[in-house]
Amino acid sequence: MNAVALGALFGLIGGVGLALAILRSPPARPIRLADRVDPYLRDTPSRSNLLDDERPRASALSGLAAFARPVLARLGRRLDRFLGGQAALNRRLARAGGRMSVEEFRVEQVICSSAGAGIGAFVLALRAFAGVGPPPLVGVALVVAGLAGGIVARDWWLGRTISLREERIVAEFPTVAELLALAVTAGESPVSALERVGRLSAGELGRELRLALADTHAGATLVQALERMADRAPVPSLVRFVDGMAVAIERGTPLADVLRAQAVDVREAGKRQLLEAGGRKEIAMMVPVVFLILPTTVIFAFYPALVSLTFNAQ
Repeated sequence: MNAVALGALFGLIGGVGLALAILRSPPARPIRLADRVDPYLRDTPSRSNLLDDERPRASALSGLAAFARPVLARLGRRLDRFLGGQAALNRRLARAGGRMSVEEFRVEQVICSSAGAGIGAFVLALRAFAGVGPPPLVGVALVVAGLAGGIVARDWWLGRTISLREERIVAEFPTVAELLALAVTAGESPVSALERVGRLSAGELGRELRLALADTHAGATLVQALERMADRAPVPSLVRFVDGMAVAIERGTPLADVLRAQAVDVREAGKRQLLEAGGRKEIAMMVPVVFLILPTTVIFAFYPALVSLTFNAQ
């Protein structure tokens, strides 16, 4: 790489850095309405950090994260406007546990796409400085593929998280249903039974029960809170459980019998899933037997006879 190209590269990097510094400076930074109104809406003044006994030590990574957070948030908002589908993404994030907002998810997609594009940029840098690697057109294609691949990979990981969470809910459901049946049989009301089981449970289904109780404390009826829980975790067994509880509460039928029946149905469904998984694994186990073990056995059986026939022919 000659001196002119190297100087142009350094000039481009310096120009981009200077432009970012000017755009992020206080005179050029846009002031939001929330920033103007926030100081007048605070109930108490902010506590000084000098009064804290133990303050977290600022590191270079935390400073870099604080510097890059506004840029990442802005890129995440632009990515959200480009991709769209915010309502569907909200439902998927709720199914994943609701521990992340749409903006945080888009920021993580931006980070993943930047990491993917960095691989293509590294290939281009190797081609430019060392003269090794694929042609520049392939490097540009790798950058574009890395950008798209990072976004798709983060979306795939969200789907994987949803699947694992729903599997845990299905595994926890029979025990939770039986505990609810025991509590209702002992004479507690449905809300009290949900409070007791939600306090004793530590899994994903227990967390959903606590969220449903929070909805009831906020003014929603028990049936509405359970329906929202079914919307957040649309597992078939949980949806049937919510429908059965709603019908039992509205019509006054014995709730304990409904809960026991739901637990038995889920356990039977789990047994069927285990049998189906065992059948699929059995078919998959035939692949190494047929293509590896059986040919090796045939070779060991026929090789001595083949060698003896060869020697006799000579």
